[in-house]
Parts: sequence; C-alpha cells; structure tokens
Amino acid sequence: MSTTNHISTKWLGNMSFESNNPSGHSLRIDIAKEDGGDGSGLRPKALMLSSLAGCSGLDVAALIKKMKLEVDEFHIETIANLTDEHPKFYDKVVIEYHFHGANLAEKKLQRAVDLSIEKYCGVMEMFRQFAELDIKTVFHKK
Repeated sequence: MSTTNHISTKWLGNMSFESNNPSGHSLRIDIAKEDGGDGSGLRPKALMLSSLAGCSGLDVAALIKKMKLEVDEFHIETIANLTDEHPKFYDKVVIEYHFHGANLAEKKLQRAVDLSIEKYCGVMEMFRQFAELDIKTVFHKK
C-alpha cells in the first residue's frame, strides 16, 4: 500500500513561508534579500539538495550501523549546476560521500553508498528523472 504525505505551507508575508513536515517539525522558506526576500529561511532549490543528501545519508548511516563499521566522521557534499533559462532547474549534480577514520573498511563503505544510490534512496531516483548525477566516494584515512 502506498503512503501519502501531506505538507501544509503557509505564507508569512513578503517572500517567506513556513512549511510543516509529517514529523511534526516546521521550516522556513525564503529567498535572498537581493531577490526581494528577507533571507530568513531555506531556499527551495537548495532544500532539494539537502533532501537528496539527507535521504542518501540516512541510508548510508543505517548501513554503517548494521555492518558495524568504524567511521569517525561522514559528510556529503552536494554541488549542483542550475540552468540559466527559466524555469531554472538542476541539470547536473555532483554528490561526494566523504568518510574519515583510521580503520575505514572501504569496500563495505562503498557497498553502503552503492546500495543507497541504486536501491534505497527515493530522492536519488527522483533526481535521476531530470539531472545527470556524478557520484564520488572519498576516503580520508587518519
């Protein structure tokens, strides 16, 4: 059976909105001052990149835990190219998975990344519909 998400987004004035989440948390969406906003919230397109990294990051973190891997630090860098013409969208996205630690099991960590990008991350699948993805894994040994 499919799941339905219902998000309510309320205009707060000027170019600012508050949007809720099924988790019960809310976030503010706004644009930069130079574009007419107050710069008081997250920008919609950048928020999409956070969703992409967060979705895949949750998968990888769960697999790190399940595989009992030693990782001191893990972060994801997401760099996207925005088209010049309206409607502007991301046509190319680089996703870099960075793992730091003294005892990194590189093959297992790469398998965790691969499982996320190929099987588990629904946001990754959505991005595949409109963007070219370049995925990199970087190991930083201490």
